[in-house]
Amino acid sequence: MSKLKIAVQKSGRLHDDSMKILKEVGISIDNGRDQLKASAKNFPLEVFYLRNGDIPQYLKDGIIDAAIIGENVLIENGNNIGIVEKLGFSSCRVSLAIPKSDAYSGIQSLNGKRIATSYPNTVNAFLAKNNLKAQLHIINGSVEIAPNIGLADAIVDIVSSGSTLFKNNLEEVEVLLQSEAVLAVSPKIGVEEQTILNKLQFRLQSVLKARNSRYVLLNAPNEKLDEIIRILPGMKSPTVLPLAKTGWSSLHSVIDKNDFWGIIDALKETGAEGILVCPIENMVL
Repeated sequence: MSKLKIAVQKSGRLHDDSMKILKEVGISIDNGRDQLKASAKNFPLEVFYLRNGDIPQYLKDGIIDAAIIGENVLIENGNNIGIVEKLGFSSCRVSLAIPKSDAYSGIQSLNGKRIATSYPNTVNAFLAKNNLKAQLHIINGSVEIAPNIGLADAIVDIVSSGSTLFKNNLEEVEVLLQSEAVLAVSPKIGVEEQTILNKLQFRLQSVLKARNSRYVLLNAPNEKLDEIIRILPGMKSPTVLPLAKTGWSSLHSVIDKNDFWGIIDALKETGAEGILVCPIENMVL
């Protein structure tokens, strides 16, 4: 039986988040310490633990069928590699930063400057888009030190919290692109492997939808039901059940977590009581 070969980052935050979501979709992976390949016990899947920067080439060559990888890495090195799902975790941005002591008057001030980066393709695309010319110094790791030792006037690197820039007296002045973890697929994936990938993607979509949703239960007087239903459309419409108390009903629905507090405030104004909000493990639509 065919197995889907999927790569994840060997270590770091993206690795941890990737293994967490695979566990949430019900895939049990028995991997020992320092193991570079492991098979799932209950799903036709093999996981390869690779360096993030190596994964695009493995995808291009068809050595692996799919990968959970940072979108920024694909933009830099992943020509012809398709993204089939954005996964909503390991968010970061690729940004340009300069020493705090330097004045910044806009992107035109970068003309002729020296920029240190691990993302030359991304930087060159940014420069070309803005009709700029700059001298690139390609560095793998510890890019932030470049201005402090006189190697560069600015850097372009991944930024998450910004604490590393702060520690090196650098200031973020331009965001070149936003990034998150994505599910990427090899252009050479086989038919059987694509079928397995479709099943995995369906599970991922169910978990991701659940992560962004909340289950709401509440009690309300019947004369307020129409008004509350307009606030709580749910997936199709709320479930309404009569209570033992005459003239009252219980409503059950699903809301987007980003709209949570606004909806709760509106429900309270209508006279809703006993509002209970629960996380959702999976949503199969």
